[in-house]
Amino acid sequence: MNWKRKSEGNWGQLVMKCKFSDVMELIGGGTPKTSKPEYWNGDIPWLSVKDFNNGFRYVYETEKSITQSGLENSSTKLLQRGDVIVSARGTVGKIATVPFPMAFNQSCYGLRARNGIVTSDYLYYLIKHNVSVLKKNTHGSVFDTITRNTFENIEVEIPSIEIQEKIASILGDYDKKMELNNAINNNLEQQVSILYQSWFEGYERTDNICPEGWKYQKLSSIADITSGKRPPIKSEVCNQETPFSIVGAASVMGFTSEANHTDKILVTGRVGTHGVIQRFNTPCWASDNTLVITSPFYEYTNQILHRIDYSSMNRGSTQPLITQGDMKKVIVLVPDEETLAKFEALAGSLMAQWESNNKENVKLASLRDMLLPKLMSGELDVTDIDI
Repeated sequence: MNWKRKSEGNWGQLVMKCKFSDVMELIGGGTPKTSKPEYWNGDIPWLSVKDFNNGFRYVYETEKSITQSGLENSSTKLLQRGDVIVSARGTVGKIATVPFPMAFNQSCYGLRARNGIVTSDYLYYLIKHNVSVLKKNTHGSVFDTITRNTFENIEVEIPSIEIQEKIASILGDYDKKMELNNAINNNLEQQVSILYQSWFEGYERTDNICPEGWKYQKLSSIADITSGKRPPIKSEVCNQETPFSIVGAASVMGFTSEANHTDKILVTGRVGTHGVIQRFNTPCWASDNTLVITSPFYEYTNQILHRIDYSSMNRGSTQPLITQGDMKKVIVLVPDEETLAKFEALAGSLMAQWESNNKENVKLASLRDMLLPKLMSGELDVTDIDI
């Protein structure tokens, strides 16, 4: 690794040209034996890509956890605060920063910054900037896979620690605001959930104990359910040619040239991931991996979707599958229209702020991603900026 004067950009100082593997320690993950119950449901968070496939920098919660015994008797490792995790198999290139110690599975790599070469904060943005390069250097005949060789073969230019800290601080301000908005949105979601519980839960499935006018009916009585479609084209980049989000079973999976929905919709997984409910009130393309739900009782339907037992409807053997026919037959409590209207008004007022925060996050992410390549290349000079 040698320092040289950068010939392009405006850093106006020395940079170090090196391989990815020179600036970080690569840590492999693993899975404790699922046949050993004593290895699971402990105090140690255990990460898989579904836990951080949401575009936010930090991952705070995991679906599963393991015990100390599970950690010690498997190949999984414990990541430390500030380490970066990247998905390496199948869904490649999703990244996050670990805010406290977490274990992780073998479909991911942990990346730990080498002291004196890069900071942990800068490493996160360095990886983010090079995700497309990582994807182009995958291996595997069945699944795209990042290997250790991938990091050995990619060269990067690293500025001084001082410049790294300035770049990470600028980009980090966007992520901090997005995290704050996300925390507010989580609180708003909890408020609406509590409102739903206090109004509608606790009634057994019999009309005899329900308030007058309330009935148990099929979900299709209050919502239209259809399947998504395959997009005409798919791009990793949102631009004038492909401005519409492609909605997958659990998250936005790219961008396309057209929208197949312009109304307010709820989306959940048809194939693959089940139980993730996504809200969209701007034009988008719901992919063929999804079920699309529309309803005049949008907020009430949203709460119902969060409480369905999707595993009981799974028809897939090798890959999870739910049909729209089965979804339509789900039996739900349907209050009278006056009660539904009151709930929609109260819940809608709370979720209007959620929508506003979400729109702001989209703009913040766009600005951050626009700045990212300019800052990482030195096109934007931060030398004289005081942080």
